Amino acid sequence: MVSEMMAIAGWGWHIETALHVLRMILGGVFDAHPGLQIVIGHMGETLPFMIQRVDAMPQSMTKLKKPVSAYLRENVHYTFSGFNFLPTFIDLLLEVGVERIMFSTDHPYRSMAEGRAFLDQLPVSPADREKIAHLNADRLFRL
Repeated sequence: MVSEMMAIAGWGWHIETALHVLRMILGGVFDAHPGLQIVIGHMGETLPFMIQRVDAMPQSMTKLKKPVSAYLRENVHYTFSGFNFLPTFIDLLLEVGVERIMFSTDHPYRSMAEGRAFLDQLPVSPADREKIAHLNADRLFRL
């Protein structure tokens, strides 16, 4: 059971999703479609924490128009998805900025009340909380 959990929600899901996003970037998807925007969950599926590491690949090697981090900051949006952990949020905020972060829960795996309580206690301004709560999603999805 432990192996199964590690293969999915415990670890594997997050690493596989991050790898797919990196493959999209390295495959030139965002160079070919610079306006394309994607949304990933779980505070970035480990990518914000690894930004410095993925930028270690020289552009001459990747043949990309920009460093990998630029695509993570310009073409990807990030949701909480039940990762209600303040240090992870702070890292995400510092790496990509408040305009790229959107509130979400991981229903039915995590409760809406728990997610809302996390949102309410974030150490951000009221204006930034509104961006995270709904304004960023309103803008992205043209709501």
